[in-house]
Amino acid sequence: MTAYAPQLGANPWIWHSPVDSAALTEVLPRLAGWGFDCVELPLEQTGDWDPAGTAKLLRSTGLNAAAVIAVLPPGRELVATDPETVRATQDYLRRCVDAAHVVGAPAVAGPMYASVGRTWRMNPAERTAAYEQWREHLAPVVSYATRAGVRLAVEPLNRYETSLFNTVDQTLEALEGLPVDGIGIALDTYHQNIEERSLPAAVRAAAGRIAHVQVCAGDRGTPGADHLDWPGFLTALHEADYQGALCIESFTAHNATIAVAASVWRPLAPTQDALATEGLGFLRRTLAAL
Repeated sequence: MTAYAPQLGANPWIWHSPVDSAALTEVLPRLAGWGFDCVELPLEQTGDWDPAGTAKLLRSTGLNAAAVIAVLPPGRELVATDPETVRATQDYLRRCVDAAHVVGAPAVAGPMYASVGRTWRMNPAERTAAYEQWREHLAPVVSYATRAGVRLAVEPLNRYETSLFNTVDQTLEALEGLPVDGIGIALDTYHQNIEERSLPAAVRAAAGRIAHVQVCAGDRGTPGADHLDWPGFLTALHEADYQGALCIESFTAHNATIAVAASVWRPLAPTQDALATEGLGFLRRTLAAL
């Protein structure tokens, strides 16, 4: 088997939230200087950063856009909600696709089904109905993304952040009937560590439908500073022929929105810079040793 050398990236949420044009102007040159290949671009609100200006900044730093990250706070819903909310959420996701198209990102990734933190009980029939409703409401966005040359990547979250998509198997079930080239799965080691019995097995189950990958330690900190089976996880991605980027996603405890939603109550590394740079070094060493 040939060497596995995916592009490695980071998310500016490690330092800032919201991520606006000023934050990108500050962070992107530093990522390039540290040796990252690419960057995730979270879009909490559609005006937070200018796609054309960000595309220019990417070109100047030599970084690629790995994905635009869709954010679903309370009020963005595609299931068990009113038609007006569905339309507004669809429109927001289309704007994420537009931004991805302009900056050259191959994917829009995130929990594109219900707001983070929203949970409710479902029996099997209710879950099946919820998945059917989700497919109906997301299908127009999938078509829009496909025409723009962008693939959606739906992210299963842990049980404390959603009750709809927690596992790869659940997400694959929900994706049935939607086109593979238009939508896939976004894997996140933090969530899979909680919900899957084996990270490599989860990757193997998702093979052929993996559209984006986010990495961090089991506590959302530095990749490698934990108990996770990183060689097994990375080998499984290689065997699954995943050609996309691996992006470090973590958060600073010092903001009022993302940190609360993600339950980040303490520093996860000596510094945020160390979280990024030590994670990058660990991933490069581990990939080289496969």
